[in-house]
Amino acid sequence: MQRQLTAVPPKYPFMASSQETFNKRDKEKKRLKKRLDKEQKTAERKANSQGGGNMIAYVDEYGQITDTPPNPANRKKVDAGSIEIGVPKREKLEAMAVRTGKVEFFNSAKGFGFIKENDTQEKFFVHVNSLTEEIRENDTVTFEIERGFKGMSAVRVKKI
Repeated sequence: MQRQLTAVPPKYPFMASSQETFNKRDKEKKRLKKRLDKEQKTAERKANSQGGGNMIAYVDEYGQITDTPPNPANRKKVDAGSIEIGVPKREKLEAMAVRTGKVEFFNSAKGFGFIKENDTQEKFFVHVNSLTEEIRENDTVTFEIERGFKGMSAVRVKKI
C-alpha cells in the first residue's frame, strides 16, 4: 500500500508575507522624519550664524566674565602657597565652661528634648543619657555643649 500525499493549503496564508508590521513601519517613518528635521535645523543654524563660533571669554579682576581681555597693569601677584584647596581645618571651639538655658521641649517617654540658651537664643539637642538629674519643660538648667552626630548637643545638664 502506498500512501498518497496531498498538499494541504496553509492555515494562515497572510503570514507568509513580510514580518514588518504597520506599527514597525510607522515607528521607522517617525525616526527618519525626526532625524531629517534635526539635520535641517542644524543646517539652518549654521547658515544663520554670524561667525560667533570662536568666541573667547575673559574673567576680569572682579571675577566677572567679559569679552575684552584684562588690562595687564591691573594684574596682581598671588603666592601659590597661600591658596587653600578644600575646607580649612576647623579650629577648636573655645567652649564656655557652663551655659544656662531653658528647657523648651522634653519628651520623657522618648528621652530627648531641646534647650534654648539664654545668651544666644540657640537651641541644642539634649538626650536623657546626658542628664545628671530629671528635667521638665520650662526648667532653667546649666549645661555644656559637645559635638554630636547631627550637630552640637547639650551634655552634663543640671537643673538650677
